[in-house]
Amino acid sequence: MSAQGKNLATAFAPASVANVAVGFDILGFSLDVAGDTVTVERRPLQADHQTQVELLPTSGVVTSVPLDPLRNTATAGLVQLQKDLQLGFGFRVQIQKGIPLGSGMGGSAASAVAAIVAANALLDQPLSEQQMLAYSLIGEYQASGSFHADNLAPSLRGGLTLSRVFPGPPKQTPRVDVTTIPVPPGVHCVLVHPHLLVETQKARGILRPTVTLPEYVRQSSHLAAFLVGCLQNKIELIQSSMQDFLIEPQRAHLIPGFQIVKNAALQAGAWGCSISGSGPSVFAWTGNLVAAQKIEKQMVEGFAQAGLSVDSWSTPLSNTGARLLL
Repeated sequence: MSAQGKNLATAFAPASVANVAVGFDILGFSLDVAGDTVTVERRPLQADHQTQVELLPTSGVVTSVPLDPLRNTATAGLVQLQKDLQLGFGFRVQIQKGIPLGSGMGGSAASAVAAIVAANALLDQPLSEQQMLAYSLIGEYQASGSFHADNLAPSLRGGLTLSRVFPGPPKQTPRVDVTTIPVPPGVHCVLVHPHLLVETQKARGILRPTVTLPEYVRQSSHLAAFLVGCLQNKIELIQSSMQDFLIEPQRAHLIPGFQIVKNAALQAGAWGCSISGSGPSVFAWTGNLVAAQKIEKQMVEGFAQAGLSVDSWSTPLSNTGARLLL
């Protein structure tokens, strides 16, 4: 039994929107409209197992996930954690998926974060936030093939976050630095998820490996303006800068009707509209619930024109990240 008196813990980690148009791989914010729940139990060490982490069948909106603990986003970090800390026990893990795979809603990150938060409650010496992010990053790598924390950080901490990943020596987990960015009061997000799967690694694989100097200057100037708009509560600055010139144009073709949906959102008064993470979900920002619901209606109708059914939400940004349920 842990120092906290627990042999079993359950944690919930919320969905998230990554990139936020201008901040590829570094910006993200959390939304409590959906999330993943992971239960972790301490178990005796097993002499005849490849790892000391056992993964039970997954339940929820997704059940077909890898059962190999080294390949599953929820357990890959736990395998490394168990080795690094040389724990005198292993873990048994049960995942309940509330976020569809390939949805652009941070499902892999939510599973990784929820697993680490639950396991942390079973340790004699709890991890720091930076350590939890580093081990979660190992799980996220299984989904995307790269180290980035733009979904992980807001799912763990909540709110709008800026994350930087600093790779360490070989075979060591990267260090993650996270800064919370304030947002203007009343900001609401519209999130629309078309019933379509876009694999994260495929969406990353189509991206050009280089950008021109003018492209870099244009995108970085909008990123800086967006951050200043958030920090100084300047709505007009957010509106004029929430544009993705680099990634969105390369991925838009993966989402049928995207341009129709984006135009509908902007015409309905959205401050900005872009792809959520790798897609196919699309998000928009606005200033209040009434405006968000109007924008949501137009975005849903846009996807209907493309023949896609959707799930949709209008909600404030969530300042609540992952938390223990049990």
